[in-house]
Amino acid sequence: MSDDARLKRFLDLSAELTAFKVFELLGTGVAENYMTTVEEIVGTATLEQMLDIHANLPQQGPNGLDRKGVVSRELLGNARVGPVARNLMKLWYTGTWNRLPSDWSERYGPAPRDRTFVVSPASYIEGLMWKAIGAHPAGAKGPGYGSWRHPPKIPDFEGDPAKPAAH
Repeated sequence: MSDDARLKRFLDLSAELTAFKVFELLGTGVAENYMTTVEEIVGTATLEQMLDIHANLPQQGPNGLDRKGVVSRELLGNARVGPVARNLMKLWYTGTWNRLPSDWSERYGPAPRDRTFVVSPASYIEGLMWKAIGAHPAGAKGPGYGSWRHPPKIPDFEGDPAKPAAH
């Protein structure tokens, strides 16, 4: 598989996990770094298994289970890749890789690079949490003089359960 095809699969997975569009994730400039980070920590086989599971998920599951339910059950509920996928979500939002649970390491083997760390200065600045809450990262991407006196405006997003559906 080409590096471009692999990155596309990683971005498709990340978009589903974060509820951001692939275009928005690419705009952060950290996608390749995140994919490399995950692979260096959990290994190629686990990363590929996570990408394969995601690529083969059906749109609907049995008994009317919707796509979110399928992702939750089949991917996030998977003993090997579920903790990695949850860490990937946190990585995109905060720029920080969180150490995997100790029971994961006991079951699948120690990962020498598995520790909690900020992946890069860019990962903090580009964390999706800032966009999700309508704020700016402290010390970076300043919104301008005096902007602190206005409360953040949380942007609308597609499928927001707190907003009435448009007809």
